[in-house]
Amino acid sequence: MIEGLEKLLAWGGTRRDIAFLAVSGVALALSLTGVEPFPFSIAWMAIILCGVPIILEAVIGLVTEFDVTADVLVSLALIASVFIGEDFAAGEVAFIMQLCGLLEELTVARARAGIERLVHLTPRTARRIARASAEGAEPRPVAEETIAAEAVQVGDILRVLPGEAVPVDGVIVSGQTSVNQAVMTGESLPVDKGPGDEVSSGTVNQFGSFDMAATRVGEDSSIRRMIRLVQSADAGMAKIVNLADRWAVWIVVIALVAAVLTYLVTGEIIRSVTILVVFCPCALVLATPTAIMAAIGNATRHGFLVREGDALERLALVRRVCFDKTGTLTTGEPQVVSVCAGEKDVSED
Repeated sequence: MIEGLEKLLAWGGTRRDIAFLAVSGVALALSLTGVEPFPFSIAWMAIILCGVPIILEAVIGLVTEFDVTADVLVSLALIASVFIGEDFAAGEVAFIMQLCGLLEELTVARARAGIERLVHLTPRTARRIARASAEGAEPRPVAEETIAAEAVQVGDILRVLPGEAVPVDGVIVSGQTSVNQAVMTGESLPVDKGPGDEVSSGTVNQFGSFDMAATRVGEDSSIRRMIRLVQSADAGMAKIVNLADRWAVWIVVIALVAAVLTYLVTGEIIRSVTILVVFCPCALVLATPTAIMAAIGNATRHGFLVREGDALERLALVRRVCFDKTGTLTTGEPQVVSVCAGEKDVSED
């Protein structure tokens, strides 16, 4: 039964969430203006479309892992609002929380897009001019052939032409060139390379052609290791830990205690239920995903690959950053900012 509910909640994905939010938003707007085309409050459309999934997720979390999250708090607020007849408030809470979930999904999608762009940098083919022989023997020359990058063996001699990406890690055996290593090191300017210098897969040959001996191939290459790094720990699906989830247990306890005490002191169930509605953590739940989504979008525009939203939260604790060499921070586009005369008194001649 739990698996069936989980599949039902996953059905439709982001498109379903957008459609539900659109319908719920229109329903709430009509309810706010007093337009009620049905015998029941039209705000119930938002309660059903946006609120029921939240309640189901809260129940699944409690049943399977006894996980008290913000969904539990929101579910209490929804049920409490309906109980006291505040249908619009219940629909509004459900709408805001569903919007938060959509923002989180879009944040994850942006992180995945960055990983996909990195995967696309992986070279698909290589030009082989000599095949690796037995250990210790010289590579056996062959007619230049184009092979899949995955078919390259350690010791093969490959030729890389101007504008091509380096297919595997290796060492240059002949030729002079400049290599754009921005994908690996962030350097804005190409680095000159010659015989004996190492080149990494995914970097781009800028000018001259060169021959190289393959040293690390397949999953051992630099670009593949980088991709594994950003995909580690199921980074694309990592949930953003928001402020409400961190304090959910305590907030639930405080909300329930406050509601009970209010009822014992006043004897009015409406006031007691209102406490549960007030404790709904809409602002806390929206705070983290909204900020992280904006940060990932801004970082992506500036060439940063963000593996997961939690990395940005940890970045706030960083106090010192060390860079290995010049060229990592510069853009390679110098501009004239001012002109100063060498001497103050200069004749027209």
